[in-house]
Amino acid sequence: MVKTLRIGHSPDADDAFMFYGFARHRVELPGYRVVQHLEDIESLNRRALHGELEVTAISAAVYPHVSERYQIMRAGASIGRGYGPKVLTREPRSLESLRGETLAVPGEYTTAFLVLRLIVPDIHARVMDFQAIPSAVARGEVPAGLVIHESQLTFAREGLHQVLDLGLWWLHQTRLPLPLGLDVVRRDLPEADRRRIRETLQESIRTAYREMDQALDYALEFGRGLDRETGERFVRMYVNDDTLDMGEEGRRALVTLFEKAWTAGLIPAVPPVDLI
Repeated sequence: MVKTLRIGHSPDADDAFMFYGFARHRVELPGYRVVQHLEDIESLNRRALHGELEVTAISAAVYPHVSERYQIMRAGASIGRGYGPKVLTREPRSLESLRGETLAVPGEYTTAFLVLRLIVPDIHARVMDFQAIPSAVARGEVPAGLVIHESQLTFAREGLHQVLDLGLWWLHQTRLPLPLGLDVVRRDLPEADRRRIRETLQESIRTAYREMDQALDYALEFGRGLDRETGERFVRMYVNDDTLDMGEEGRRALVTLFEKAWTAGLIPAVPPVDLI
């Protein structure tokens, strides 16, 4: 009997590149009919709270809230090594000047917002669609915005100024990469199936790199106007060796993130980080 496997990921160039093998039927998962479910990361985070999808991308920050339902796969992580989400302003400003201000953020459960609260605990947030944040900052609707995805690379051409790079801050604080996104699989699936799903995701990523031109063509369908050079740069930032296997350093980075967030009272508990 063929079962349906719903896989959720963001409609972004990096996630699309990662799942190229599934989208173009270059990899197979015997016994399953794969259905891709594309939605912004905060919506996927909220779906994960209810265990709606069998496999899904989530923000690392939401994992403490869903760890009983889902297990982290060693493959599929988005990790920033000295780079990551950014705080941007319309005019040059200091981080200190933003204390007590209301910033536009891409979601309550995003890792970017969690790390920002570690840095500036007294920040106020206005949740906004991540695509709308740069223009809202440029128009002066908000004093600053926290951006994820391709705006990390394109903010200067939009006339915005960087106040803080969260990935660089995290590296200076911990000497570890910043784990931003994860791919997780529901624990009610048989362990053998969970392992096969992880292996197939790894093969999808390898296939995308073997077929770079075609995979990049597909990924840029979700690039929101990115030129090819910038699109490839963005993809390589977040789909790399860490994505194939986050390894022990990636696991330690996750534990460190959860421990700091728990100490700051931002998550209910430090979850077990049992990778598959």
